[in-house]
Amino acid sequence: MLLPVATMLRLASRIACLIVIVSFAIFAVEQTDKASNRQQNALKGTSHGSAAPRIVDTPVHEGAVHHAIDEVANGLTSPFSGVTAGSTSQWVIRGVGTVLALLVYGLAIGYAARMLRIRV
Repeated sequence: MLLPVATMLRLASRIACLIVIVSFAIFAVEQTDKASNRQQNALKGTSHGSAAPRIVDTPVHEGAVHHAIDEVANGLTSPFSGVTAGSTSQWVIRGVGTVLALLVYGLAIGYAARMLRIRV
């Protein structure tokens, strides 16, 4: 009876970790794209002799899958939001949330699943 519970815990742990990792990877790609666009706009602005370079962010068009992944990942990392409550850096907020989620969902739930399996 406990073996299926351990298997389900392990599967849920892996799915949660995968969602959190994919969400952070999407975030990182978007942030580097925005930074690249800002840098290119800054270089274009200074090459024309203007004193203040224009910084234009391109809008992010989220698809349904992207939105669903972000929603689930936000739900998975929301228990850890108090740790980064004082930070304004999105990299810190997302990075710490991802690491803590991986520790809890990957290590702790994986460990619990192994303990359930040993006891059978």
